[in-house]
Amino acid sequence: MAVKQQARKLSRAHFAFMRCLAQGLDERDSWDRYLRLEGEHTDVRTVRRTVTWIRDLFAAAAQREQRPGTARLVRIDARQIGTGAALPTLEAFAAAEGLEEFSEAEQVEAYTAAYPADGDGRGRAARRARLIDRQLEALRWLEDLVAQAPRPADGVGAWLHPALATRLVRAGVPNLFALAERINGIGARWWLNIPGIGQGKGERILEWMRENEGTLGLRVGAHVARRRSELTPQALSFVVPAATAVVPYEKFLVPVEFDGSRGRYRAAKDLCLLAADNDHAAIGAWLSSKAGATHDGETLSSTQRSYRKEAERLLLWAVLERRKALSSLNVEDVQAFVAFLKSPPTHWCGPRHRQRWSALWRPLEGPLSAAALRQSITMLQGLYAFLTGQNYLVGNPFAALARPREEGRVLGSGRTLSFAQWDLIESRVRLDLMSESAAVRRCARAIAWLYATGLRRAEMTAAVCGDLEQVDVRRPDGRLTPGWLMTVRGKGGRIRQVPVPGHLVDELGAELDRLLRPDDALDERNREICVLAVLDEDASELTSWSTSGMYQAIKRFMAGCASGLEPGDAAALRRASVHWLRHSHGSHAVNGRPGRTPVGVQIVRNNLGHASISTTSGYLSTERDQRVQAMEGFWGDASTSFKR
Repeated sequence: MAVKQQARKLSRAHFAFMRCLAQGLDERDSWDRYLRLEGEHTDVRTVRRTVTWIRDLFAAAAQREQRPGTARLVRIDARQIGTGAALPTLEAFAAAEGLEEFSEAEQVEAYTAAYPADGDGRGRAARRARLIDRQLEALRWLEDLVAQAPRPADGVGAWLHPALATRLVRAGVPNLFALAERINGIGARWWLNIPGIGQGKGERILEWMRENEGTLGLRVGAHVARRRSELTPQALSFVVPAATAVVPYEKFLVPVEFDGSRGRYRAAKDLCLLAADNDHAAIGAWLSSKAGATHDGETLSSTQRSYRKEAERLLLWAVLERRKALSSLNVEDVQAFVAFLKSPPTHWCGPRHRQRWSALWRPLEGPLSAAALRQSITMLQGLYAFLTGQNYLVGNPFAALARPREEGRVLGSGRTLSFAQWDLIESRVRLDLMSESAAVRRCARAIAWLYATGLRRAEMTAAVCGDLEQVDVRRPDGRLTPGWLMTVRGKGGRIRQVPVPGHLVDELGAELDRLLRPDDALDERNREICVLAVLDEDASELTSWSTSGMYQAIKRFMAGCASGLEPGDAAALRRASVHWLRHSHGSHAVNGRPGRTPVGVQIVRNNLGHASISTTSGYLSTERDQRVQAMEGFWGDASTSFKR
């Protein structure tokens, strides 16, 4: 994609650097102080090009003001005067000073000013001093005329080196406001995933943004100076202030006129069973009613987070787009909300992995699919049913909506790894399990456990050694051999036991040993240790791996596996996420593969924790020819007995 170059602007830093140059101050120190953003001083070509570019802009500004003499003056390099060096030819001087387009008389005038005819060194020095004074005076005049301060709406190309600006624009950072938002939204190492911008360039840009905070009015948060792992939830909570804007539910300030305290469809308050007096608090009461087991140190269960997401979208939309309280929405309003979910504005959308503390967080990724829309309507029908049942509202506008039809497709369609893709991933997992890096091994173990068991993301990160149980399994020949089960707490608090491969338990024991724990997963001292344990910041305690941390790690792993593959396979692996491993477990298990027996649907249903076997049956994808031939075997000769 071609990026249109934007005309660059001159700041007071450019003038300060050129004043230093005119007065003969150390070029390196002056560059590092004022123009380090342009690149390293050791890159001589960059320095020369930048100096020429600045002089060209100075001269162009003087020409626009009908001052050709000043235009010529600011092009002269006063450092070459009075040095005793051999004089250049007129042609070489004109080329060096960018005067090729000027008349010969003008070139001679500039040459004479730069290299006076008398041979007296003291005379040349005096003339050089006068020239510097004239240049400094010209620079002061030009600075007042053209120097600008950066503004949030300015394109990055107005202030950054064209190469840097091009890379930022291609990464979706078109202006300084978006740049500040990305820096604050990602924090330290904000430049990751922007091709061509590494640590050095990223730190120079960050330094420039900090230096210009006053004029920009854009603050770079203190959290940017520290790695994400070093920041507490409390520190991150201050990154995005509470506001009446597209911010998370817990940061959303609802204006009094839209808070629902006087909502149109509020029931009689003396009959209400909730203490909540406004819609925000009423949603909180609903979420509290969905309480279940908590995960990864967060205050909400995975179920509550799903419900919060849907209520959050509706509340934000009602106030910011519809200009109504949630308790004032009617049937026509919720129909408009469904249309909004099908085609949300771009400023409501962002990547899924942006966390709630980040300025880059958005409530939507893009238009909802039919399945996601169906789930959203179902959950919001539940929200209004709860509020109506508690006499907070008089009715449920979502009850009048017809939910979208379920798509008639194989479960996990488009989100399941092929056998070949899984074989590639599995080979990489085996290598990573031998890595010296604990983080690399943990990611590999997570992938192996998720594929082998079909657990949900939150179920996997919540699993502890105490959930494991060794059992005696009776084989067809009557022998008893050891096997492993893991107790899993799933959706709705339902408990199930899932078989676990013995080699994964052995690998867990080896990892516990590396972490200076007993190498027996069943040891009482390991009972509360997470299967995917993480050392805390002080490397003194083992904690649970967050669901978001696991999600990001596996996304990076999948993207790494995509390198060098055919375009179709590469694109699939770049899209793949944690949930693909669950779908792949279900599909590969029930359909089988050459050399391996298919697993019964009932067993796979238990592994996945599906409430209905019909859900698990959706993974069955027996090919057409196999299905026809199998039924012909069932029908036998009877299928031909009716032929004439």
